[in-house]
Parts: sequence; structure tokens; C-alpha cells
Amino acid sequence: MERAYRAFHDRDVAALLDTLDPQVEWVHPDGMAAYGLGGTRHGHAGVREFLSRVPQVLGGMRLEPREYVVSGDRVVVFGVRQVTSLRGTTRTLPFVHSWTLRGGVAVRMEDVFDTVALQRLIES
Repeated sequence: MERAYRAFHDRDVAALLDTLDPQVEWVHPDGMAAYGLGGTRHGHAGVREFLSRVPQVLGGMRLEPREYVVSGDRVVVFGVRQVTSLRGTTRTLPFVHSWTLRGGVAVRMEDVFDTVALQRLIES
């Protein structure tokens, strides 16, 4: 999973997709639906669509994974993200990512975070 975070940091979508199964489930809280960022997307096309939506809502984001917990085909990552609104306000918000792997690639990624805090930042 470290490769996925490195790719995200480098804004290298191709490298990120290399860490994901072509039919990956990319899951974000339904509470972000009003911004086009909630729900489940499927496959590389769904991930690309999600990533293309983020800059329309946020001025920037940097993920900082801090702890990886591995259990079989599951990797749970605890970290923080530095998120900047379109107006330039930056906040540090915690996240939990739950990854399910099969054959060395992610078949599912679920992002868990405080949607209210992120919505407040988006609206700031």
C-alpha cells in the first residue's frame, strides 16, 4: 500500500492504478455525495472519475499514512490528511483507510473520516 500512497503524493494516476485491480471498489462516505465525492465507484474508470472531481471541490490534499495494520488480505491505514479548501484554508484531518488485497493488488479501498469536518472546510 505504500506504493499507492507514494503515487497519490506524486499525483501519478497511472502508478496508483497499477496498485489497484481493474475492477476495484473505491468507497467513500455517502455524506460526501453533495460534492460528488461520496459513494462507491467501480474499476479504474471510477477511480479516475473520483480523482478528477477532487480538484473541483478542494484546493489540495496531502495524505500522511502513519500506521499500517496488516491482517491476512486486509491492510488498515491510520493517518492524517492535510486538506486545503478552494479559498486556501488548510486543516489536518484524520482518516482510516481499509484496503482489501488479492494477488498483491487492491480489490477494495474504503475511506473513513469525519465528513462534517471536511464539509466545514470545503465551505470555509
